[in-house]
Parts: sequence; structure tokens; C-alpha cells
Amino acid sequence: MLEYMVNFFVSGFVYPGILWNQALIGIGLGVAFGAIWYAVYWTPILKKPQLWAVLAGSTILTWTAVSFIQIPLQFLTGRALNFFWSQEILIKWLLLAGIPSILLSGMVQEGSKLIPVVIYWWRKGKKIDPKLGLVIGAVAGLGIGVFEAVWAHNSLFLSGWSWGAVKNTGLLVALIPFWERFFAVAFHTASSALAGWGLAKGWGWQFYLIASFTHAVINYSAIISGTGAISQLQLEIYIAVWAMVVIGFALWLRWRKQKSID
Repeated sequence: MLEYMVNFFVSGFVYPGILWNQALIGIGLGVAFGAIWYAVYWTPILKKPQLWAVLAGSTILTWTAVSFIQIPLQFLTGRALNFFWSQEILIKWLLLAGIPSILLSGMVQEGSKLIPVVIYWWRKGKKIDPKLGLVIGAVAGLGIGVFEAVWAHNSLFLSGWSWGAVKNTGLLVALIPFWERFFAVAFHTASSALAGWGLAKGWGWQFYLIASFTHAVINYSAIISGTGAISQLQLEIYIAVWAMVVIGFALWLRWRKQKSID
């Protein structure tokens, strides 16, 4: 288990065998996706050096938490369920049996993303404007969103993806993984934005749970897909629609009764 966790952590930084042009494309697409979803909040907040610390801290903490907290917790959850029910029953009832693991993923990732935001809030005397809290939360989510996108793109190239896939499978199917990452970056940014807004409003734990639930909903798509109930295209539509629901809520909070956050 420890070896698996370490290897997963390292996989976010080391891509043995990847071509330099593939690595540049993976990084470029991740940064471009992040720039697009950061732009919709229309804030110059990243001009402040301490906000780059929030971005970097959230990225490192979340990737570490996924590797060394989420993975073992999900493994133990699976073992606990398997203690009471056979593997055949768990597979048959996968839509229910997968819920605890999915809820854990949301709680771990949203909690780790929020830590730098909490530190910033605490250093400001626990008093910041809710819209400032929202955009700081968005920055925290942006970091891990871009990092995950780069990791997913580079892993995809290492698995053998090439432009030849476009000819073999068609443009739509070949580009589905990039479509998924585009909306995953949007989601990471928006869910953390909600948590940051709630923290500044004095509803920290409530909005942390809301953000965790929204994260669990998007991750639950993997469980639904695992049952074969939906196609790959339907899976990506599910992800995109839910991401837009969450970002729509975050942007509504961002822009209603607009006030300066500078």
C-alpha cells in the first residue's frame, strides 16, 4: 500500500518516457484551461504574492492528501465493506457500495484545498469580504485543477494517445479526455470558491460540506460509468453539466451586488 501511495504521488511529477513536445502540450493545455476559468472571476488577485502561496500550497497539500490520506481511507473503506458483504454483492450494489468512498474523496480534497484559504483568513483576523474569500478560494482550486490537468494529459500521452487516434476513433472520441479536464479545472476552481465564500461569511464548515458534496457528485460519475449504465460520451456530459451548475452558483455569488475586492 505504501509503495502504491508513493508511486501515485511521484506520478504527478515524473513522466518517464514522455516526449518533450507531449510534455509541453500537456502543460500548455492545463495552463490554458486554468487561465480561461480564472478569467471568468475577473479579478487581479494573483498580482498579490501571497495568493501565489495559496495556489502553490493548495496544489501541494491536495496532491499529498490524495496520495497519503484519500487512497488509504478508500482502501480501508473497501476492506470494511468487504468484511460484511461478499465482492459479488458489492459489485451488484456498486451504486450504493461506492458512496462512502466517493464521499471521502470529496471531503479529503476540498478540505486540503481549503487549508491555505483558512490560513489567509486567519492571518487577516478572520475578517475578509465574502467576495474576497470567494476569489481566494477560486485561486486555491485553480492550482490543483491545473496540476491535475497536466498530470492527466501527460499520463494520456504516456498511455499511447496520439493524433492517429483522431483518425481511428474520430475527433469527438479522441478529444473526450481533454474535454473532461477542461471541465474538471472549472469544477475545482468553483467548488473551492464556494468554500472560500462560506468561510468569509462565517459558514465555514457548512460550505466545506457543500463543496465536499458537490465534489462527491462529480466523482460519483466514475461509479455510474463503472456499472456500464452510461456511455463515455454521457459520462463527459454528466461531468460538464455538473461543473457548470457549480460554477454558475459560484459566479452568481461573485457578481451579485458587485463590490470592489481590492
